Amino acid sequence: MAREQLQVLSALDLARTQLYHFTAIVIAGMGFFTDAYDLFSISLVTKLLGRIYYHVEGAQKPGTLPPSVSAAVNGVALCGTLAGQLFFGWLGDKMGRKSVYGITLILMVVCSVASGLSFGNERKGVMATLCFFRFWLGFGIGGDYPLSATIMSEYANKKTRGAFIAAVFAMQGFGILAGGIVSLIVSAAFDHSFNAPSYEKDPVGSTVKQADYVWRIILMFGAAPAALTYYWRMKMPETARYTALVAKNARKAAADMSKVLQVDIEAEETKVEKLAMEPANSFGLFSRQFARRHGLHLLGTTSTWFLLDIAFYSQNLFQKDIFSAIGWIPKAETMNAIHEVFRIAKAQTLIALCSTVPGYWCTVIFIDYMGRFAIQLMGFFFMTVFMFALAIPYHHWTLAPNRIGFVVMYSLTFFFANFGPNATTFVVPAEIFPARLRSTCHGISAASGKAGAIIGAFGFLYASQSQDKTQTDAGYPPGIGMRNSLIVLGVINFLGMLFTFLVPEPKGKSLEEMTGENEDDSPELDMQPPTNRTVPV
Repeated sequence: MAREQLQVLSALDLARTQLYHFTAIVIAGMGFFTDAYDLFSISLVTKLLGRIYYHVEGAQKPGTLPPSVSAAVNGVALCGTLAGQLFFGWLGDKMGRKSVYGITLILMVVCSVASGLSFGNERKGVMATLCFFRFWLGFGIGGDYPLSATIMSEYANKKTRGAFIAAVFAMQGFGILAGGIVSLIVSAAFDHSFNAPSYEKDPVGSTVKQADYVWRIILMFGAAPAALTYYWRMKMPETARYTALVAKNARKAAADMSKVLQVDIEAEETKVEKLAMEPANSFGLFSRQFARRHGLHLLGTTSTWFLLDIAFYSQNLFQKDIFSAIGWIPKAETMNAIHEVFRIAKAQTLIALCSTVPGYWCTVIFIDYMGRFAIQLMGFFFMTVFMFALAIPYHHWTLAPNRIGFVVMYSLTFFFANFGPNATTFVVPAEIFPARLRSTCHGISAASGKAGAIIGAFGFLYASQSQDKTQTDAGYPPGIGMRNSLIVLGVINFLGMLFTFLVPEPKGKSLEEMTGENEDDSPELDMQPPTNRTVPV
């Protein structure tokens, strides 16, 4: 039986959409802009790093990063992100969301700059310091996931909460787009200034010394948007739900939200003390009560995010390899080093502009009408369909007349990833767990996703190699080929669709209604299972 809601929480749930909502979206969203820019910009410059630091005299093809180095450069930030999601997710529940929000931003700014200032000119020193700083960059990025999602969910009203959280996450699309645009501008400027010959005409001269500045400038630019939001992050008050339900400070929660909402709110200290004494508001993450109430929900959020990110990061980090395989990007030896960056950036920017960004914002528009469950199920379904449509007749798509069709189909998988599980797996964990465990559970769910991303980043490098030894990239053993790799990704998307049935539907409900924090936890009620349906009916 539900108790009467705290006035401060009821005021937040029923508040009309106003300026502070959009301010919170921009402040939290700029962190995700930086997150996406930093995590995906590395895929734009890895081929350039191979040309600069791993050139082999007399080789017919430009230098490439060895498998172990490529895996480290692409995956080390993901490892840092996983660790940061777990650590800062836990810390956000212990110390408060705002208290640790600034730390993550400082880490992102400092490490973005430092990754572009990697020490020395020798390849070992450059790669070692690049990986070191990108790990800590990922650590800061990881903290932004649970904190931004939790802050936005606890600030939002229940009518448009899904759209607000999704809008924060949708800034990733602009971050990916910005990474492509910055790379286009920088590479075009350098290519125009230092007009180098192609590799097949002059292997050494095709990579001018100034190319070393290109990748550094691209990576360092990621610090700018994060630095601009630091002051405003520090000005945000702690969320009322944390202050009232976790810190048990009803007076401060009412005072903070009175300023934000510009209404008078009663403190209700007695009611907060009574809520704190309820068994439903005291069980821990590893308790039997949590397993009974939220165990399947946590399995649903972790498994779907894990499966999604295997496919999503495989596609995103290695777009350049897929485009090269179908001939959409010319062969490396026909271009100079900087022009190759330009061509890869152009391809990724077109994909982001035509499918990634629209997909994110379709979720923002429709999530509070269609619901999280329907969007996630639909997204996984169409990702599965389009992935199999690419994989099964793969040879057909590699033929010159059909390459544009391949790019269109490939773009549609991105569209339905973002108008689908890539957004909803971020939104739902911020809505369905109790306030005292919300940041921790979101961090666990996100870390599960990054574990999938690591598998995608490391595994796809090897799996997508040709089955013919003579056709593999330098240093790589034969793999299962691009076609079979795409089939595997299709199967993974299908599994994601099945695990979606474990995820509850929070549309239109208050956070306390979803978590049971406002319920009278009498013995009779405690014997009953939770009332939240896994699938809407």
